[in-house]
Amino acid sequence: MRVALCQITIGDDPKENLERARGALASAADADLAIFPEAALVRFGGDLASMAEPLDGPWVTGLAEAAREHGTAVIAGVFEPASPGRVYNTAVALDASGALVGSYRKIHLFDAFHDRESEFVDAGDAPVVVELCGARIGLITCYDVRFPELARALVDAGAEMFAVIAAWAQGPFKEEHWVTMVRARAIENTTWVAAVGKAPDRTAPPRGRPGGVGRSMLVDPMGVVQADLGPSPSVRLAEIDLSVTDQVRKVLPSLSHRRPDLLG
Repeated sequence: MRVALCQITIGDDPKENLERARGALASAADADLAIFPEAALVRFGGDLASMAEPLDGPWVTGLAEAAREHGTAVIAGVFEPASPGRVYNTAVALDASGALVGSYRKIHLFDAFHDRESEFVDAGDAPVVVELCGARIGLITCYDVRFPELARALVDAGAEMFAVIAAWAQGPFKEEHWVTMVRARAIENTTWVAAVGKAPDRTAPPRGRPGGVGRSMLVDPMGVVQADLGPSPSVRLAEIDLSVTDQVRKVLPSLSHRRPDLLG
């Protein structure tokens, strides 16, 4: 599977962000799957409730048209309306025909490092595995990656790889945390991880601090980083060979050594 890691800049105008996503898809036309960051519709820091759209709204529809045009499946982060004045932080999965095959509402909200995502976002209530490009992909959004039990639940539900989308907060040690935990989720589950964060903000949003650290990565089931995009906006194609997972699990069968009788 050819995967495009689409580490784009995301601003305050959804129309401009859609055009950036379209441009990234055009530059990754040879990819089977293109993965975009969390909150690709609009960055955090604005009036998200006023810009949130249903999943059949113009932003996802426009992305679906681009997916169909290039024959590329897509995973991307959007905001959809929730209870009055609030939103869901949602990952959408579109197949190469542009059809919506699944969506995941972020479970773990980022109430840490002086941020309070729960003030304007309603949490989801279920892990989600989608099938794209012949692979079962577990969806993980940003802060979720700090919770290994979610990744393990996705593996137990049949995920063959993880797609992690993020708008990772900037700050001391934050980039180190991101790299460490993305690799850890790959190692402990002997699973491919395609992790895509947004390129760092160069200006502050209307409210709050700049976000994004970049460092989108593809990590193999042994935890080896096969691609690392660094801090600048970039689109990179990388190859995922799912047969490597079976090879690794033959020599490192840690999943089969679990002790649910003792540990649940």
